[in-house]
Amino acid sequence: MTDTTFRLVTVNTAPERAKRLIGRIVEDVKDKYTIVHVANVEKIEDVKATVEREQPNILFTASMWTPEQAQEIVGIAKATIPGLKTFSLPQGLQVEKGPDAVVEYIKENIPALLDS
Repeated sequence: MTDTTFRLVTVNTAPERAKRLIGRIVEDVKDKYTIVHVANVEKIEDVKATVEREQPNILFTASMWTPEQAQEIVGIAKATIPGLKTFSLPQGLQVEKGPDAVVEYIKENIPALLDS
């Protein structure tokens, strides 16, 4: 059990959906992790400024980004904060399988990410 609070920035063109999904995840993992969703970024060009301002220790890219875009976002974020933990959802996950699949996918992968 850690007392670390994780500051999360999401990169998602649908901020309300990001907030809703992250809200579910935060609730589901709160017995093990404290995650605060500090900001959502809708455009790649806003990633650097948001990461500088919010100083997150985790950043998620949503499934609407192509692998190349997700890589670019992660590159910008890690250049801004070296050692930042990042997580990219597979492209199309939300569209193909829906929000429940996104929540499950993140919950399955979050321990490896946060405990590393």
